[in-house]
Amino acid sequence: MGYNFFNIKEVSGTFNRKLNDFRASLGDAICKGKSISFADNDITYMLKLQHDRISGKGLEIDYDIYSRDDDKNKFIAGSNWKDAHYESTVCFNSCGIKRNVKKCGKTRYSDDRKSVLYETITDVVTGAHPDNDTFCCPNCGAISTVAGFQNGCPHCGTRFQTDDLFPKVTSYYFLDDPGMTKKEFRSGYLVSYIITLIAMYILCLVFNKGIGHYIGFTIGSIFIAYIFYAYFLIIKLIAGAIASAGKMGTAGSRRKFETRMKKISPEFSYEYFTGRTLSLIKTAVFSENESELMFYEGKPLDPMMKDIIDMNYGGALGCKSIREEGKFVTVVTKAYFDVLYANEERVFFKKQVFSAELRRRTDIPVNFNFSMTKITCPSCGASFDATKNKNCPHCGNKYEITTDDWALTELKYN
Repeated sequence: MGYNFFNIKEVSGTFNRKLNDFRASLGDAICKGKSISFADNDITYMLKLQHDRISGKGLEIDYDIYSRDDDKNKFIAGSNWKDAHYESTVCFNSCGIKRNVKKCGKTRYSDDRKSVLYETITDVVTGAHPDNDTFCCPNCGAISTVAGFQNGCPHCGTRFQTDDLFPKVTSYYFLDDPGMTKKEFRSGYLVSYIITLIAMYILCLVFNKGIGHYIGFTIGSIFIAYIFYAYFLIIKLIAGAIASAGKMGTAGSRRKFETRMKKISPEFSYEYFTGRTLSLIKTAVFSENESELMFYEGKPLDPMMKDIIDMNYGGALGCKSIREEGKFVTVVTKAYFDVLYANEERVFFKKQVFSAELRRRTDIPVNFNFSMTKITCPSCGASFDATKNKNCPHCGNKYEITTDDWALTELKYN
């Protein structure tokens, strides 16, 4: 577990294909409400909520995710972690996001942000896929095994690609990228050189210099272009550092979190916690009524959050405090997001900081394949969809989400 800084490798085979397919399908999931067959059920549910939010506001959005690498299909494997059953790997790729928001055919907002896309892909450790695990049909709620759904739901006939269940994408987020790929550096320097070269030749013409000066200026423009371009990059990096100054206080959160949490449960990882936290925050924000969510136990959200139509991770998640109380642990976080708002007057971008408090039990091991859309009732053993029911529809007992996952007990603007 942890970042493999000295063992970075390219992703290949089935994993790389699914990572690329997920990136290619994500825009349609947000814009058109299409599902991604091998995406985690919680991602699918969150994306549906986001699409419904956009449609409910009468907006249309073009969401184009494109690769910035010379080899657009190249994903790099980073950190990884596993328990007895599943292994997850964070993979990344340099990309850009073009967003164009329209209402009644008129553009209200557009941007093009350079980013790095991080996707977590999860597979079974043993290679034996859980064909006999119970699964809840998302259409009619019927319960069967994964294998039983291979040819469609035996009750309502709904078909879905359960053969693609593993490996599957279990989390994703974008980070703004102040750096450049080699292709972008070459293109940027070429433009800088051409501009410098033209300026040099104009000076030669103005001062009526000979061919020797032309040659000298041509050579000199190479070095001058380097100087100007390097100066531009330094200024850009400084501006990015100033804009991110508030995030510096989160630098020690990884070590602080893992030092405390690994004493409670050895398989805990900061990457997994970050992915779950971001997913729970986004699902709560995009929900029509957060009080109906099984995992949300806090006060009503700020009404301004109902104007959020897109939110991407801002690159920092800080642990403000970790508190242990008996069999429970409570973590208060400070989460940075890049947020797109849409109200009656305008669509606008804002860097936003949220304060999120999360709670879960510590005496039960982490289940990396847990999903709120497929819960097994501890009282009667039945499986049901917790996005639609807080109580088991079979025995009526309330399901305590902290048994298997983090509960979001507070979410507010920081």
